[in-house]
Amino acid sequence: MSHKIFKTTKESEIVLTELMLPSYTNFSGKIHGGFILSLMDKTAFSAASKFSGEYCVTASVNRVDFLNPIEVGELVTLKAKVNYVGRSSMVVGMRVVSQNIQTGEEKHCNSSYFSMVARDKSGKSIQVPGLILSDQDDLRRFMRSIEHINNRKIRKTEFSKENFIPNDYTKLLENYNVKIDF
Repeated sequence: MSHKIFKTTKESEIVLTELMLPSYTNFSGKIHGGFILSLMDKTAFSAASKFSGEYCVTASVNRVDFLNPIEVGELVTLKAKVNYVGRSSMVVGMRVVSQNIQTGEEKHCNSSYFSMVARDKSGKSIQVPGLILSDQDDLRRFMRSIEHINNRKIRKTEFSKENFIPNDYTKLLENYNVKIDF
């Protein structure tokens, strides 16, 4: 008889730091957002795989707001850890900070949440360890993930093709820069 394994959020922590090179820039000379997203995905994969002990895939990314531009020559640090676990899914919370290596000044560039799913060798989803919540921040992050998952389910149902009722929204749209032409 097997017993369930539990791990702490600390057992999933990943810190990735990389120097921003000129080849990573967009047309305005700042670090390209797509490059940062790629680093974020790699970091989320690493945290989820470290926690689960399995290969993981990205199921979704919950909102990425680019708060501050990142400059060539800055060090970018991505910090990630598992905030929530389901049966085979995990939510990895991530914070991205850039640092000017000459002045030491740090900027919060973005935070995001990646939903990851553990897969076995045949590609089927596989059970992940349970999560030990060690402090109030762990509990807050876990509850935030539950709230986000529940809200996503409600939105998916409310705005599904079968359930959507246009007349419920036409009055609301008067406050927006939109014209309904049907």
